[in-house]
Amino acid sequence: MERIVFLDRNAIRVPLPQPGFAHEWIEFPHTENELVIERLQDTTIAITNRVPITADILDAVPTLKLIAVAATGYDHVDVNACQSRGVAVCNIRHWSISVPEHVFAMALSLRRQLPAYRDALAAGDWQKSSTYCVLLEPMPRTLAGSTLGLIGYGALAKKVEQIADGFGMNTLIAERREAAEIRKGRTSFKDVLQQSDVLVVLCPLTAETQNLIGQAEIAMMKPEAILINCARGGIVNESALLNALLSGAISGAATDVLSNEPPRNGNPLLSRSLPNLIVTPHVAWASIESLNELARGLIDNLDAFVAGTPTNLINA
Repeated sequence: MERIVFLDRNAIRVPLPQPGFAHEWIEFPHTENELVIERLQDTTIAITNRVPITADILDAVPTLKLIAVAATGYDHVDVNACQSRGVAVCNIRHWSISVPEHVFAMALSLRRQLPAYRDALAAGDWQKSSTYCVLLEPMPRTLAGSTLGLIGYGALAKKVEQIADGFGMNTLIAERREAAEIRKGRTSFKDVLQQSDVLVVLCPLTAETQNLIGQAEIAMMKPEAILINCARGGIVNESALLNALLSGAISGAATDVLSNEPPRNGNPLLSRSLPNLIVTPHVAWASIESLNELARGLIDNLDAFVAGTPTNLINA
């Protein structure tokens, strides 16, 4: 019988199907780091959404056979340590229906300057206007006819590309920054920065992508461009981004992620209230529809692993 411990069940607030094998199921709403080893004792399958699994934890829980990440991102799991200890790691892919929609909610809000118009209305500018409307500078822009740049080209980015086509946008897919050759269908990283009107970050956080977008990269962007990050905090340098917004180096930015979450010690992007900045608290993934897909994918991964036909392995 498999002993399954879900360390942070509150991450998936929808019913979960039952695994199709004999098991003991234990779940906790959330688990602080210092309680992980205690809660995983004698466990064979650990489920984690964002609770870190380190080499020390693996050494203290030799019964572990599988770490099932209840998400796509797995930067909180020491995959190399798992590999060396024979512990499989799997994640869930192609589940988030809402992230691409969130990208466009942000893009439309910034291109149409909705936060600035909301602030103007709250200040009574319409009531005091000498004409029938309030028109702010710079003028709002459309998505139609603009250029979308994608950094990262997984399932989410491909869905963003599909939606962009419906808006009549031209899409550029960035090649890796240090790539020696440009693959067919890709555009150099530098050219994507320079040509994009809407630059969307949807790549994983790795050693290669840490601080991928910093001061030098933002300086290459058009002054009228906007930057959207619905991937991971740490890919975009937050201080550099704030400085760019304050100086007018780019038109606007939106992020669903920060380098430290929750940002208990503050963050540059939370230090100012700007009409051209949108910050949401890591909720692009959140929708009933997305979570139902996630729940099914999680249990499918468990069933496949126990059946001896593991799917979505990260360290295969």
